[in-house]
Amino acid sequence: MDGSRALRGVAQPWGAQVMATGIISVGLRLAGALWAARGLMLVTAALWLVLAMTFAGLLLDGTRREALSAPAALTSVAGTGVLGNGIALSGHSAVAVVPLALTTVLWLLLLPRVLRRLSRRLPGSAYLVTVATQSVAVLAATLATPLSAPWLAWPAGILLGAGLMLYVLVLTRFDFDQIHRGAGDHWVVAGSLSISALACAKVTYAADRPEPLEWLTLAILAAALAWYCVLVAFEVLRPRPRYDHRRWSTVFPLGMTAVSAMTAATVCAVPWLTAVGEALLCPAVLVWLIVACGTVRQAFRSDGTDGRLCAEAPAADIPRQGPP
Repeated sequence: MDGSRALRGVAQPWGAQVMATGIISVGLRLAGALWAARGLMLVTAALWLVLAMTFAGLLLDGTRREALSAPAALTSVAGTGVLGNGIALSGHSAVAVVPLALTTVLWLLLLPRVLRRLSRRLPGSAYLVTVATQSVAVLAATLATPLSAPWLAWPAGILLGAGLMLYVLVLTRFDFDQIHRGAGDHWVVAGSLSISALACAKVTYAADRPEPLEWLTLAILAAALAWYCVLVAFEVLRPRPRYDHRRWSTVFPLGMTAVSAMTAATVCAVPWLTAVGEALLCPAVLVWLIVACGTVRQAFRSDGTDGRLCAEAPAADIPRQGPP
């Protein structure tokens, strides 16, 4: 079986729901909608607990462990990072150290496995190698100031650079046909840049705002916004209204782009980006509601296989290429 086809065939874990719901919560908090943000963060925590139990089951079940080599498994890293960021923003920075430790361990465990299995003509989910890396960077840099641990800015900065290099790696192998026929995860091509911009903004703040990092933040954000516009245009030109669980991977980039714009507005002193971020948050919330309703309807109509908490694929379907 073709490697990219196998990757597309792996069911999306609920880590995507954790990521999407968590980042919408963060966006609502930045926009001042605190009650809605708190409610969604509770939902995020509940989804994360289910994800954690499922992930533990995969580790213990040798027959399904191959699923941890698929890019979708990295949603467990990003989902944990988003949850930790929400905890930190709610004023519980000391508690957020636990998600930081978990994201770091998961990243070290999963990223090498995923990178070894990447092939040519990659789907959008392959950009999760960047998303996962930047999620660790974002949380580390977020905690640097409230924990009075400026040294955290250094590993966060290193991860920022590594995440950008991984983005270039995947971009050279990306199946660009996904832009007009993808089922939802093709949006991660933009979301991975958006979280890179957020990571850069967080590192910039933690490092006392050096001007070169401010410009880098704005440059990455501009690239993310450009991809955002391209993807919206293709959604209009080729509508894909049918529900697919991979649409959760559309929600996350929508919310992350809004959060990145609002964060960059503060860190880089560009006030008008706040209005841009708040405007982008509206469609993100709307799409979250639509996809959430679709997930609930699908759960009642089927046996739940489309919403599996983590990937289940025959071992033969997992690509076995060598290192990229």
